[in-house]
Amino acid sequence: MITPQGKITMSHTTYKQFLRFLHEELYLSADSIAVAQRSMEQTQGPLPMLLWQYGLINLYQLDKIYDWLDCPSNTSNQEH
Repeated sequence: MITPQGKITMSHTTYKQFLRFLHEELYLSADSIAVAQRSMEQTQGPLPMLLWQYGLINLYQLDKIYDWLDCPSNTSNQEH
């Protein structure tokens, strides 16, 4: 999900799982996620970094996001 160049890539299904993780595990509101998504579309920046830059998450939460993204089990079940 994270390429050697640092780009985050995921299927539509995995992206939906990721958004659920942000909402249910990190308790981000739908509005907070939407703000970062709009910025992501304009700047092409990675969503986790945009959430952090906007102050919507702290460094601990950012680390949890990248741990989630690095975990193969988060994509293996949704891709089949």
